[in-house]
Amino acid sequence: MTTEPRAFEGINVLDFTQGIAGPHATMLLAQHGANVMKIEPPEGDWGRTLGATYDDQCAHSIAFNRGKRSLAMDMKNPDAQAAARRMAEKADVIVEAFRPGVMAKFGLSYDQVKEFNPEVIYLSVTGFGQTGPNSNRPVTDAVIQAYSGLMTVNRDKDGLPQRLNMIPIDVITGLYGFQALSAALMRKFRYGTGSYIDNNLMQCAASFQAAKIMEFYLEKGQSQPLYVPVGTMQTTDGFINITAMREAHYRSMCDVMGKPEWKDDPRFCSREKRLENEHILMPMIREIYATRSTAEWAADMTAAGLMNAPVQNYGDFMEHDHTRAVEAIAYLEHDRTGLVPMPHIPGQPRIEGADALTHSPSIGEHSDELLGEWGYSEDEIAEMKSGGAVKYPALAAAAE
Repeated sequence: MTTEPRAFEGINVLDFTQGIAGPHATMLLAQHGANVMKIEPPEGDWGRTLGATYDDQCAHSIAFNRGKRSLAMDMKNPDAQAAARRMAEKADVIVEAFRPGVMAKFGLSYDQVKEFNPEVIYLSVTGFGQTGPNSNRPVTDAVIQAYSGLMTVNRDKDGLPQRLNMIPIDVITGLYGFQALSAALMRKFRYGTGSYIDNNLMQCAASFQAAKIMEFYLEKGQSQPLYVPVGTMQTTDGFINITAMREAHYRSMCDVMGKPEWKDDPRFCSREKRLENEHILMPMIREIYATRSTAEWAADMTAAGLMNAPVQNYGDFMEHDHTRAVEAIAYLEHDRTGLVPMPHIPGQPRIEGADALTHSPSIGEHSDELLGEWGYSEDEIAEMKSGGAVKYPALAAAAE
């Protein structure tokens, strides 16, 4: 196990976020050593209920809350607000994901916090940002996929715009949030300055699609393919993705397909002509690929040095010889799910077994521990519990 210090050891992070975007950003801070204190409501972060659930966990909550400690409090309770204020006084980073104005009701908006903690780094996650006509609209990842134009580059065979059947905007918003927090922490270390970061899904979706937005504008809405041929081909038993980015790739693909005459066909003999005649070339290619199996095409294309990949499901990916050879995924026992696959995070030490950084906390699992660390006595904690400010972890109670 690595003994190298992690970059953000000693950094205190108050995490008021729920769902995916904010929790992803703070999970990455935790993996880099930060002390991330997850402040969630008594019923728990709603991100714990996405898809199939395992007690108070789901795949998404496990993936995006690793390495944190949970304190469950009712933030409408004055005692809970006082406890959060005490923590905020010495927090290096605060991350929240409420609608604009909610944190101010708790006395914990950026303007309020910087009065007593001027060097705080404060990041807000919202759908549309802090201002503008949409700023108070509730959103989901799918809403921003539609709003930002992403669905228009993912159409089905009938031209119907489709959402990507996962949460890419939430995930990349977490990545953008982490990089912004990392840069802000560097400024804090170097110059002693705090900062406010508006990290909204709409702007992150736009940044993610910057090149496509530029293409749409420059090409007046008629963006051409990057190159031809490229795409997913149906075979006799599945699908394979093919890519012929350069001229040599196209010529080699013609040989693999048994169509050497297409190399010098005047309709297809240059990149520009293939783009112009994509509507002719691609149906011809699809017809050929439909005559053989995925494995046969993959073997011949790989032998010819052509870029390709059979379309796999997640099980295929996890079991593939390459994935297993490089140990891209660790398999760990989780107390709610049993064995769970956990992909390694690039740039992080490899996972060598279950530990605090792979553990995703149950609701309020660390309530007593965290309040004790921030100066509350056992009697004071008991009083906060009896008054409803703090939730005692129900799963822990059931186990006793």
